[in-house]
Amino acid sequence: MGKMIKIKSTAEDGFEFAALHAEPQGKRRGGVIVIQEIFGIDQYVRADVERWAKLGFEALAPSMYDRGNPGFDVGHDDAGMVQAMAAVRQAKPADALADIQACIDYLKPRGPVFIVGYCYGGAIVWQAAGRLEGLSAGSSYYGGGVAGSADLTPKCPVICHFGRKDAHIPADEVKAKLAEEQPQVPVYIYENSGHGFNNDGRPDSDADDAKLARERTLELFEANGAA
Repeated sequence: MGKMIKIKSTAEDGFEFAALHAEPQGKRRGGVIVIQEIFGIDQYVRADVERWAKLGFEALAPSMYDRGNPGFDVGHDDAGMVQAMAAVRQAKPADALADIQACIDYLKPRGPVFIVGYCYGGAIVWQAAGRLEGLSAGSSYYGGGVAGSADLTPKCPVICHFGRKDAHIPADEVKAKLAEEQPQVPVYIYENSGHGFNNDGRPDSDADDAKLARERTLELFEANGAA
């Protein structure tokens, strides 16, 4: 099981934020930074951290809203959505990137560092890959801000995943935009899934789609340094 640790941000405020940390099981293959959806370090993030640890990765999920909303974890219902939207509006993108750089620096001495993120986290993965140093590869899931930042060229290999049934993100439009701006970036569309399909048990999650996306992400990491 993972446990919460404290990491000092590279931001000017030197803020110490919490992160869920899990040691790798078996041979260590690298480090993976897991970036949450807007709902905080919830059951799905915890499950993802454990999933990566079982695959041999040292997993680290920073609590992205700790400056204003420490320990944030809300449900995916209407009430949780209201709280989550307020929290994400309060969080500063520059602080988020500085916190992720601190996570990279924490993991880097022990091997390659990868990043994966979902929804809000998917957009953050795109920003981190384009602006930060030390990442070996990134996997962005249903990031709503990716198309709007398509002119940001990733510094490491990145793949993107979108659900065909996602009512929030027009998958074909995003794929076309990225094909125009960043043709080297593979964009995968999953026909049977909507938003949040990595979350097991969600109504818009297809088990086969989730499995395939995870396999593609693992293959990307293996191709870029995961031993």
